[in-house]
Amino acid sequence: MKIQVTDQAGDVHELEGLEGWRAMEVIRDWGLNIKAECGGALSCATCHVYVDKDWMDVVGAPSDEEEDMLDGVGDVRANSRLSCQILMSDALDGLKLTLAPSAAKD
Repeated sequence: MKIQVTDQAGDVHELEGLEGWRAMEVIRDWGLNIKAECGGALSCATCHVYVDKDWMDVVGAPSDEEEDMLDGVGDVRANSRLSCQILMSDALDGLKLTLAPSAAKD
């Protein structure tokens, strides 16, 4: 399955993902500019992404715990999610995400 990720510079990357992997793992393993400090433990917001509006219903709403983490970043939007909380599945083939500035390593 594929996901399309726009990085902080505006470059678009088509990445191959695997069923059951977190979107964060796919983005990180392809070497994009994402901190992902906690490795998916839902204890930071360094994998912050914006979900394309056409994918919001498919991805679903964040949990209360995820919203608490997102409250700590300054660039949160209505379509903000933590990519560690998005599990890849066939339903998400073609998913479009944009890396938030707050997720950058540099």
